Amino acid sequence: MRKTDRSRMFRRIPALLLAGVIASAAAVTSVRAQEVDAATRAYAENIAVTVCGTCHGTRGSNTNPKFPMLAGQNANYLVAQLKAFHSQTRGDPDAIGYMWGMASELDDGTISALAAYYAMQRPDVSVAASPATVARGREIYEHGVPAQGVPACSTCHGADAHGMADFPRLAGQHSQYVLKQLASFQSSMRNVAIMHGVAQNLQLQEMQAVAAYLQAQP
Repeated sequence: MRKTDRSRMFRRIPALLLAGVIASAAAVTSVRAQEVDAATRAYAENIAVTVCGTCHGTRGSNTNPKFPMLAGQNANYLVAQLKAFHSQTRGDPDAIGYMWGMASELDDGTISALAAYYAMQRPDVSVAASPATVARGREIYEHGVPAQGVPACSTCHGADAHGMADFPRLAGQHSQYVLKQLASFQSSMRNVAIMHGVAQNLQLQEMQAVAAYLQAQP
């Protein structure tokens, strides 16, 4: 194959991959938060503060980069993840080690109430990395890496990284946690076909840059 042909092929990959992402997302039945009564909301808030708060902080903001920030997260995304933990279908190591047991006794109403609680919380301001790293991460987030077939993250997660539809909020997330999840998607340890397609061609330094950029966002 001639060099010019290869270049044309690489330029087409992000568009083709993006079309697959949109089609896959449309084909999946979304797991959405449901309305819950006051007693269930109070029960869920107590769980959030006394149990979940041990790792995630009482209002979903924490300082331990091992555990994700939950404050301000998309409620539908949180419902989907909690149900995946409950059914043991999300199989990355932290899910198995921590969340399978934590979510095993949660019913659908409590899951929806927990998701709504965290979605209403205001995220803390995060610490930025070096300007050069953040700038590189922003470039990848907004434009992808066309030569490697990597689409723009902003297409699904929003220009401000606050999430769209059922795609999660990434702004303000711990960079260490983002990097760990990207590696899990890349290896398919966390088996999400859409994200495997996005992450599989990212280099480590590129993942680190994207993670640093996201942590720095309000």
